[in-house]
Amino acid sequence: MDLILGACDRNLLTPYVYPEWWPEDSLSRQTLSLYLITVIGGWIMYLSMAFFSYSFIFDHRLMKHPLFLPGQVRLEIVYACASVPFMAIPTVPLFVLEVRGYSKLYMEASGFWGWAFVVLSMPLFLMFTDCLIYWIHRGLHHKMLYKTLHKPHHKWKVPTPFASHAFHPIDGFLQSVPYHIYPFLFPLHKVVYLGLFIFVNIWTVSIHDGDYRVPDTFKPFVNGSAHHTDHHLYYTYNYGQFFTLWDRIGGSFRTPRAFEGNHVMNDIDLDAKDCNKAKGS
Repeated sequence: MDLILGACDRNLLTPYVYPEWWPEDSLSRQTLSLYLITVIGGWIMYLSMAFFSYSFIFDHRLMKHPLFLPGQVRLEIVYACASVPFMAIPTVPLFVLEVRGYSKLYMEASGFWGWAFVVLSMPLFLMFTDCLIYWIHRGLHHKMLYKTLHKPHHKWKVPTPFASHAFHPIDGFLQSVPYHIYPFLFPLHKVVYLGLFIFVNIWTVSIHDGDYRVPDTFKPFVNGSAHHTDHHLYYTYNYGQFFTLWDRIGGSFRTPRAFEGNHVMNDIDLDAKDCNKAKGS
């Protein structure tokens, strides 16, 4: 995050926003700057990615599903945008620690093994975070936590891409913790970290986009939109974020109904048939 903060300081905050007497390495200034960057950047990233997915990928026929709420898209956007400033509060201290050099983030890489580790760190990051998110997510379904913290996200039983960040703030932060603690435990290149941060947000949007197409080779391993849609519908299956491994280990894996020929769209057809029967009776 120091790369982003440094760019903002050089090009905006130091010359145009903050007074000259407030040094860039001031703890209070860094904290305020990182909070503003996290909130405003979070809004921009969420809205732009979700809008793109909603416009060009999301199957709008799903909005006719009987469980799709009236005005759901607007409700998802409002809930997500209202949550981001609160999610940022516990997140910013972790960013401050990164910026002030307490993490294992690094910038220089040299030689074959140096760059090999940079490449290897990407799947390691995904596997580490997928494991922790699985157990955090599953824990949030415990009856002592679910109603207060996680149920708001399951309000969207047939989600759109705008539901991707529509969490209770504590829920959203808890599921992001693995991403933040990884660079405190393991070395990670700063540019890779930023790239993975963007990728994670893209993936979060993608598993809510209603596009269930996955190459057959990846179907047994990758947790995609089809898996996550079933999670929203049936609650106790497919808790994973990127892969199906921990659902299989934890006994919570469910083959997506879309892969079995029972597409969610079938519910729309059945509902329409029921309505026609009701009109004819």
